[in-house]
Amino acid sequence: MRMIKNGYLYQVTFMARVFPVNCYLVEEEDGLTLIDAALGFCTKGIMKAAESIGKPITKIVLTHAHEDHVGALDSIKEMLPAVPVYISVRDNRLMNGDRSLDPHEAQTAIKGGVPKKLKTRPSILLKEGDLIGSLTAIETPGHTPGSMSFLDLRTKALIAGDALQTRGGMAVAGDIVPWFPFPAFGTWSKETAMISARKLVSYQPELLAVGHGEMVMNPRKEMEQAIKHLERKIG
Repeated sequence: MRMIKNGYLYQVTFMARVFPVNCYLVEEEDGLTLIDAALGFCTKGIMKAAESIGKPITKIVLTHAHEDHVGALDSIKEMLPAVPVYISVRDNRLMNGDRSLDPHEAQTAIKGGVPKKLKTRPSILLKEGDLIGSLTAIETPGHTPGSMSFLDLRTKALIAGDALQTRGGMAVAGDIVPWFPFPAFGTWSKETAMISARKLVSYQPELLAVGHGEMVMNPRKEMEQAIKHLERKIG
């Protein structure tokens, strides 16, 4: 486990050299907001990271329901039964095994694994603009229909889940990066992801933090280049 601090944001990374999986701790006055829960074996590392900061985890927020983002959720919830869990209204359906699509959504199959034995269910369902401490929720469908990103209003740090990746180079969800293609393989609609990526650029983030790869300072130019790259591929 590796932890890197940038302002109020702590990136907690597992398997950093081989298959990096990130989750994040966002520091608030009264505690920490955990964004995503990595893989099943990551529980001790996440709790150790929080302990080293010296504040309790008071909220658990999920960018989406894929197994590498909810893997340690049950075991963390067992340790912290009173802590609320947040996920989008839309990905709550996916968490419950519902892979159906709405008429306005891209009619391609939802991809990626969701743990069938996951017991924990959200306490609070999120929609566009909801506030969770210092974070504002941004609907960014594409990787999954209900994917969400979170912008820290204090610093403009953007935690974007798998809406983009930085491992192997900056890429929008669905754009296959040869050195690390796995997020693309799990993406439902790259066309929808591209629209969401444009939306994220409009927030003018000062830092980009994603599910797979390093944090990037002043990321807007790289994000715009990644969008153009996927645009050319889609044609």
